[in-house]
Amino acid sequence: MRRLIAAVMVSLDGVMQAPGGPDEDTSGGFAHGGWVWPYAGEDEAMDGLFRQPFALLLGRRTYDIFAGYWPQVPSDAPHGGIADAFNGATKYVATHHPDSLGWQHSHALGADVVSAVRALKHRDGPHLVTQGSSELLHQLLATDLIDELRLLVYPLLLGRGKRLFDDATQASAFKLDRSRTTAAGVIVSRYLRDGDVRTGSFADG
Repeated sequence: MRRLIAAVMVSLDGVMQAPGGPDEDTSGGFAHGGWVWPYAGEDEAMDGLFRQPFALLLGRRTYDIFAGYWPQVPSDAPHGGIADAFNGATKYVATHHPDSLGWQHSHALGADVVSAVRALKHRDGPHLVTQGSSELLHQLLATDLIDELRLLVYPLLLGRGKRLFDDATQASAFKLDRSRTTAAGVIVSRYLRDGDVRTGSFADG
């Protein structure tokens, strides 16, 4: 069965909106787009996540941002390796307009996104990776579908914006597989699903 990995750039207060540029997503009056760039460096490739086969699982807004950027990046550019990987990967997209998916290897998920992703996980193929796509992530986090969280936590507070977790997130336990801190202070962590939330009481000790 394929694994589903949620790979997310997030602030200390949980905001994931518009990490890549000022005009990436200004909805809700968000004014801090491009907040990852002062910390860019060795964390670019999510600790090797994109150096192995993968398929992308994207919401429509993130898909449009990526489709307008990555096909224009030449192979010999600083991010050319990631561009080649993204351009060559299969893209599964949550969209109401499947006929407008022009980026190569793109496929619409269908009306019932959760059922479509569940079916994809039971098919043969490389692991599935989300990028951005906060609304899609909220749907997935409300289920048992996510196997791994790959988090890049940046040392800043953004105060407002689209957040990684909302009140519909399913309670579940994860275990820390590995973690490191970059020279710029970004914490790169890999969490693996670890069953249900376990509870207890200090009174039992």
